[in-house]
Amino acid sequence: MATATATLAASVRSRRPAWAAFRKAVTRTPGRLAGLIIIVFFVLMGICGPWFYGRLAVDPNALYAPPSAKHWLGTDFAGSDVLQEVVTGARYVLATAALSALFTSLFGVTIGLVAGYQRGLTDSVLMRLTDFVLTIPGLPLLILLSTVWSFGSPWEMGLVLGITGWGGVARAVRAQALSLRERGFLEAARGLGLSRRHIIVKEMLPNIAPYATMQLMLSMIAFVGAEVGLFFLGLVPFSSTNWGVMLNQAVFSGGAMETPAALIYLLAPLVCILLLTLGIVLFLDAIDELFNPRLRERA
Repeated sequence: MATATATLAASVRSRRPAWAAFRKAVTRTPGRLAGLIIIVFFVLMGICGPWFYGRLAVDPNALYAPPSAKHWLGTDFAGSDVLQEVVTGARYVLATAALSALFTSLFGVTIGLVAGYQRGLTDSVLMRLTDFVLTIPGLPLLILLSTVWSFGSPWEMGLVLGITGWGGVARAVRAQALSLRERGFLEAARGLGLSRRHIIVKEMLPNIAPYATMQLMLSMIAFVGAEVGLFFLGLVPFSSTNWGVMLNQAVFSGGAMETPAALIYLLAPLVCILLLTLGIVLFLDAIDELFNPRLRERA
């Protein structure tokens, strides 16, 4: 019992400096704190929003209704509540962007680290594979796959975007891995006879983690734009409610470019995309300081 208590106390003490550094980096400027609040707001919207709203309700007697106590953002051309569509559509957009960024980071970091550490034939094979992925045109591939998949699940689109998007990350991680490979602590690890797996996972990965984290968040911005753009252009089936579908229907079905009554249906998802992007960019400043010792010293 005493041993378990001592272990728990040591674990808590080891987490405190990390939490204190995170809190200090986030609260250093109002912009960073605002970025974190925006991100948390959209995450909660994506997770909890559909639980409160449930199925999308349609009221044919309230077409283009103005904002009111019943419909805070009014209704669209079909009589659907715009706020409800924004909230329920957030889950698909955020889940797809998160999964795409996760797959990109997972594939890119793994292949980049292995290629940079192994060098030789393994490096050549993995880099030719990376070059092949970089040449795959993502947009035509998605159009082709849309004839087979409905992309109704975030997993489907997230997997396709992630598989076609990891090439650049792998190239960048490989360059950093080649630099790390010649450092003294890795030469010492090899001299001690540690396994390749141990060196890559325990020694190299922690040094790449800050870069991977930054790439993951930047990738989310790019993937939000990519998926919303695909739905807006009508290149993939409308199998789910999301912000891209809202933009498409606002322009091509709701007449948002012609009638002011439909303008809020167009602006609502656009404002959400801009706010989410702004939140990630502001929060990245805190992440940069958290992982960069020089910035911490100057602060």
